[in-house]
Amino acid sequence: MNISSKDKNVEKFLKDIMEIDDGKFNILAELRRIVFMNNKTIQERMMYGGIMFSNEKNLGGVFVYKKHVSFEFSEGYRLDDPENLLHGTGKKRRHLKLYALTDISDNRVDFFVKQALLLT
Repeated sequence: MNISSKDKNVEKFLKDIMEIDDGKFNILAELRRIVFMNNKTIQERMMYGGIMFSNEKNLGGVFVYKKHVSFEFSEGYRLDDPENLLHGTGKKRRHLKLYALTDISDNRVDFFVKQALLLT
């Protein structure tokens, strides 16, 4: 799995997660692959304890919790969500909770990432 990043802090974070929890690391690796597959110029950096993706604006980030990985979209309230998959009631941010690799496709991460990239 790929832990290389232009940001050394992101690389260290990924290495640490890989050593602690292989399942969560695999989820992170797949989420990063989806983001970079959809936009090769997106930047990543460590922020708020997770990996934040951005261009001119923040797309969102991935955060590791005790039982899951969360993909949090900065402008999530603006995303089309016909199946009500996004969680959160805050002013802007919405998130997906991912417990296993299969949750990535089940929660249509690619669908939301493509929309969020149009907002950055």
